[in-house]
Amino acid sequence: MSEDESWDLDDLPEGEDSQLEWWDFDDRAEMIEAVVGDIKFIIESALDARGEALLALPVSEEAMPVLEALAEQQIKWKYVTIIPTDDYLVPVDDPRSNVKTLAQLFMTRGARVLPIATENDDYHLAGGAADARLQDTKWPPDLIWLGMGEDGSTAGLVESADLEEALEGPKEKRAVGIMPDNGDTPLVTITKAAICEARTVLVLLNGAGSQMYLEQAIGEGAGSMASIGRVFADLSVPVDIYVEN
Repeated sequence: MSEDESWDLDDLPEGEDSQLEWWDFDDRAEMIEAVVGDIKFIIESALDARGEALLALPVSEEAMPVLEALAEQQIKWKYVTIIPTDDYLVPVDDPRSNVKTLAQLFMTRGARVLPIATENDDYHLAGGAADARLQDTKWPPDLIWLGMGEDGSTAGLVESADLEEALEGPKEKRAVGIMPDNGDTPLVTITKAAICEARTVLVLLNGAGSQMYLEQAIGEGAGSMASIGRVFADLSVPVDIYVEN
């Protein structure tokens, strides 16, 4: 594992304080081991400091090997609460249900896995219910893990008429409902404000092209067309970015 020396924190937009660390890997197994080790350290540090830990995790093809390896770790899981960063408004037994996947991995270890989405015909109401549920959790999360889509989307912050509410809505709002422009299934996602409250943020990327895209989005700051660029514009917490080449 080697820190990417090509990135200079001075390249961040003026006034940005986020503590970015980039890590490049040529070996997938080595990257998985490193990410799992870092998440385990975050959990154990939270348990030592507060007796409990809160994680917001994605579910994707890229994330699954890490999630599966993480679930095998010897951790005091009964003190860990996990939420999905986003989830579709589908029945909990639907294959697209992210909370179902997380529950199958971590509830069997003793962790508490909370849904943020419910099967609801009105995605606005579903978003409001998700926000209320997250207001009742012991915020902020010790870790929010973000992925990145080809269009620069992250969590459920996808192109939608509802995107501005998720990115620039009231800072106290932690979740909103979204109807994607592509006509896909409506979903609930954590907001930019919620992401920026995390104690630590982790990003997992696949390939040098993704790294270049994210570097550009970060450089564009609040004016970026990519959701992840606008998120990074307001991040002021430690951020670890892992890149599999």
